[in-house]
Amino acid sequence: MPGPIDSPNESKGSSKPAGEQYFAAAPSSRSRPGTVRLDLGDLHLELRTDRGVFSADRVDLGTRELLRSLPSFEGLPDGDIVDVGCGYGPIAIALATRFPHRRIVAVDINQRARELCVENARVAGVSVTVVSPEQLPSDLRVAAVVTNPPIRVGKEVLHDLLREWMGRLPPEGEAWLVIHKHLGGDSVADWLTAEGYGVSKERSRKGYRMLRVRSA
Repeated sequence: MPGPIDSPNESKGSSKPAGEQYFAAAPSSRSRPGTVRLDLGDLHLELRTDRGVFSADRVDLGTRELLRSLPSFEGLPDGDIVDVGCGYGPIAIALATRFPHRRIVAVDINQRARELCVENARVAGVSVTVVSPEQLPSDLRVAAVVTNPPIRVGKEVLHDLLREWMGRLPPEGEAWLVIHKHLGGDSVADWLTAEGYGVSKERSRKGYRMLRVRSA
């Protein structure tokens, strides 16, 4: 996608008041709607954004590279494909476009992000189930998890989040993560390996690690 290259040190949701994070449940920043483009070889979308959500001024490079790296997911078991930390929906909507026969679930703690994801899916003409973490059924069947995870929640919270979602995968399921090396991509891969998961670095570009994770 033409345009500026994202800095790995840029805080997610940079268009927000000091102290407010994109993973706040209810952003306090005054609404300032905008739009961004997502242009991939098979997909061209205009997405609505707002202050207080992740990467409100562009679809970040990590997300774009993750979407370029995803496989066809042939052979996945039955179950949903889940975008954890969906933001305004670029990953979830791309998944719904590519895999129309799967249910796509988009999860985010940020109410403003969820509302944008719902609207962006409607405009794109795809079906995405958008929920908060509290709305997830305990028996949700998950075939795959695709995520640009919320690194800035901190290591312990991130590890708990990844454990939860890896625990929802069947043996044949898999997770795809994108994390910049300067934000812990390699250390997260090492930690997942130490937890007993099979981890492969499928691609690296501009420092972003595309990690494929399976049950060992």
